[in-house]
Amino acid sequence: MPSLAFLHSLIRKEEKLLLSELEKVGFSITRWDTRSRFMDVKSLDEEFDLAFERSVSTSQGLNTIRYFESFDVLSVNPSVVIDRCSDKIQTSLLLQRKNISQPDVYIAHSADGALQAIESLGYPVVLKPVIGSWGRLLARINDRDAAEALIEHKTTLGSYQHSSFYIQDLVEKGGRDIRSFVIGDQVVAAIYRSSDHWITNTSKGGVATNCPVTSEIEEMSIRAAHAVNTEGAPTILAIDLFESEGEILVNEVNSTMEFRNSIKTTGVNIPALMAEYLHEVTVS
Repeated sequence: MPSLAFLHSLIRKEEKLLLSELEKVGFSITRWDTRSRFMDVKSLDEEFDLAFERSVSTSQGLNTIRYFESFDVLSVNPSVVIDRCSDKIQTSLLLQRKNISQPDVYIAHSADGALQAIESLGYPVVLKPVIGSWGRLLARINDRDAAEALIEHKTTLGSYQHSSFYIQDLVEKGGRDIRSFVIGDQVVAAIYRSSDHWITNTSKGGVATNCPVTSEIEEMSIRAAHAVNTEGAPTILAIDLFESEGEILVNEVNSTMEFRNSIKTTGVNIPALMAEYLHEVTVS
């Protein structure tokens, strides 16, 4: 029976479903709460065949996976992929390197540079934190007054989160975006996330409906997954896509995907497929 370290913080609906499915496929599971466990860099007291990262905290999950990897434990997702997905600058650069269509993005590290970038890109634009999720700290900038105010706020706050400016073109996406679920090299399902608000994340009130996985969605999702996983390691990822003027654009790649709104919506048992994939890559 393969042994699995289940890295978590909060146990949400997703984690409950995953734990049930992981037991069904035959894993011996140790729950590893990243909030309370301490780690001795000299030793790993238990032996594990796999470490599976599901922590809500990016930094806790990333550093704990690095710890397991230092003892040669197979990890999903691997730390290098988590790091690339959590950092929007890294993700955008990797997508560009593979010539994958994405919204226009400018990066700046000063107030003057940010304002010049915004004016060059043209209003409206979206200002995003380099590291962040669930649609938090996103700002739509419609004019110079708003740009100057937001730039001043970020500069004054002065934390690491606000020291870089990630500026993205506001894409006309028809009130919805797409999230696809990629397990290994297979796109198992996709959903539309629709909202009257320009932010369509379900965490912000977006409504999930089934999205047929077209050949274009499948191709763009796999290409995006490969772009952040140049090592070809086992991965489970969610890809956020925009439809714009007949073209599919990759917006973001997510390393700890949520699927609670997508099982009934798509008719696909996503956690079961995740568990089966993890068992396959562990015992093969």
